[in-house]
Amino acid sequence: MAGVLAVAAATLVMVLPLRPDEVAARPVAAPSTVPASSGPAPSVSASGSIASDPGGSGPNAIGTATAASSTEPSATPTPKPGRSLAPGYTAMEALYADSRLPELPKKPDRLHLAKPGKRVYKDKRTGLAVPVLSSPWKAHKAAPFTSKQVLPLKRGSKLRGMFVTCPLPIEKQKSARDSALLAARWTLNHHPKHAKIRWLASQPVKRGWLLTYQVKYGKHVSRAAVVVVDGGMAKPGLAFVTVPDSQRTKWRDITRVVSGVRVLG
Repeated sequence: MAGVLAVAAATLVMVLPLRPDEVAARPVAAPSTVPASSGPAPSVSASGSIASDPGGSGPNAIGTATAASSTEPSATPTPKPGRSLAPGYTAMEALYADSRLPELPKKPDRLHLAKPGKRVYKDKRTGLAVPVLSSPWKAHKAAPFTSKQVLPLKRGSKLRGMFVTCPLPIEKQKSARDSALLAARWTLNHHPKHAKIRWLASQPVKRGWLLTYQVKYGKHVSRAAVVVVDGGMAKPGLAFVTVPDSQRTKWRDITRVVSGVRVLG
């Protein structure tokens, strides 16, 4: 009888062997995913970094997770509002992704330019002649710009009107319009945090482009403008003016500024 049981047990082992693939598989750690680029789309800025962490796979990311990563193209970080540029994206794509700057209207308004005044400052580093504004505007220590004029500070306010020139501080684009758009985005560095732009006018000028806009921050706004003009130097010249609503009586000087920017010579 004992011999019969031994034979039966042996037979059972032969018929039902334990195999490695009968062991339940451990959960596999899926790699973190990053949204693929959606291309240029209005969203800037604007205002944190647009660089994003591409992520990675966990230490147990094997099997099907590894196979998928070897057959699918790697994802590129999607631009997010900010000043920096995510790898793989152009300066203009970063602009379109910046929520601080809306898309320009298809038929933007144009500013009626006044006759340029006779008093000018000759900025030889930009190759531009720009207006010298009358009192209460006054010249100020220029650095890091090449010229600077300011309005006096009003009591209780840290903001005041400013008019500066300098070589274009951002990468020059193929069109003067695009260079001006990037320059306007750059000027948000000189406005209060969380500021956003509303376009007022956009138009070509001789050898360049002009943009005028409103900058909103909290309950306050500033009026501002940039003029990007090729003054024959290594980089185009930039003229930038901004005036807060606490000095709104001087908003009319913005037209004087942009009307008077021209190439030296």
